[in-house]
Amino acid sequence: MEKRQIYHPLTVLYRALNPNETASGFPVSNLVTCMAEPRRGLRMATHVVTGAFGYTGKYITERLLAAGQTVRTLTNSPDRANPFGERVAVHPFNFDKPDELAASLEGAEVLYNTYWVRFNHRLFTHAEAVRNTLTLFEAAKRAGVLRIVHTSITNPSEGSPLEYFRGKAVLERALRESGMSHAILRPTVIFGKEDILVNNIAWTLRRFPVFGVFGAGNYRLQPIHVEDFADLAVAQAGRTEDTTIDAIGPETFTYRELAMAIGAIIGCPRPVVSVPKWFGYGAGWVIGKWTGDVTITRDEIEGLMADLLYTGSPPAGKTHLTEWTREHADTLGKRYASEVARRVDRRSGYGSL
Repeated sequence: MEKRQIYHPLTVLYRALNPNETASGFPVSNLVTCMAEPRRGLRMATHVVTGAFGYTGKYITERLLAAGQTVRTLTNSPDRANPFGERVAVHPFNFDKPDELAASLEGAEVLYNTYWVRFNHRLFTHAEAVRNTLTLFEAAKRAGVLRIVHTSITNPSEGSPLEYFRGKAVLERALRESGMSHAILRPTVIFGKEDILVNNIAWTLRRFPVFGVFGAGNYRLQPIHVEDFADLAVAQAGRTEDTTIDAIGPETFTYRELAMAIGAIIGCPRPVVSVPKWFGYGAGWVIGKWTGDVTITRDEIEGLMADLLYTGSPPAGKTHLTEWTREHADTLGKRYASEVARRVDRRSGYGSL
């Protein structure tokens, strides 16, 4: 009888998601056999995804389950609408109980960390998110997790005056210094059905006669589709080398161009006018009071205008925002997407908030 070679489950998963890649010593015929006959020796891996009932975590989880992997989630919202049922084991974050957190990670080979907060609020802060993430990294190391796929941001810097970018840089350094195998993914804007920024730009264009941009509006963004981001995250689980990837999409827009493109596609073209930062922030504050949300923060305005959501790297995603917007032109921006509501309402699905 021919002796079959059994490959590490993460390698099998990577090859399944990257069928066109070949590597010395990796027979594709064996990959097909292993994937088709999992009971004949293939030990499937356990993956832990933070926020599997949220946004990016949901799409990562979908891909892992489709590949036959075992998935657990760590979440602050164990009672949120669960599209996966019993296929995903649910554990609370337990940041204040490190031993229990580590126990929930035992036996896992990969941790996908999407946990973060967008701004400071009375219910959550960047400083708290940094502390919690450091606790999560330490718990993963104690539990013997083999690899972490971590979501960061483009152009993080510990010297940044912006707490968002500074905190992300602190976490990147901590992960590198941990000695754990890791992939750091740096997106700019992640768009998709449950996204906030692109949806709320469309919402604003549908409801107001003009659209304001801070200053000239010539600062750039490179949005990546959430499914492309999830594909990238899962593909990185199958690698072993430490890597940092700018997770950007194939199109680059100035903020002014982005607003004009979305308006034209959804049938709501509006004059795009330059406004001072203070006026733009004030308008956002009023909209936030109207919707019960935080529409924009001063730090987000500064980050945009400093061109921190742009990088010269090649694209990691393939989905064009303009094409996706055309496909969703009838629904995009019909309802407001609230960041605060998603943090306060821990039961409803993201798509309804």
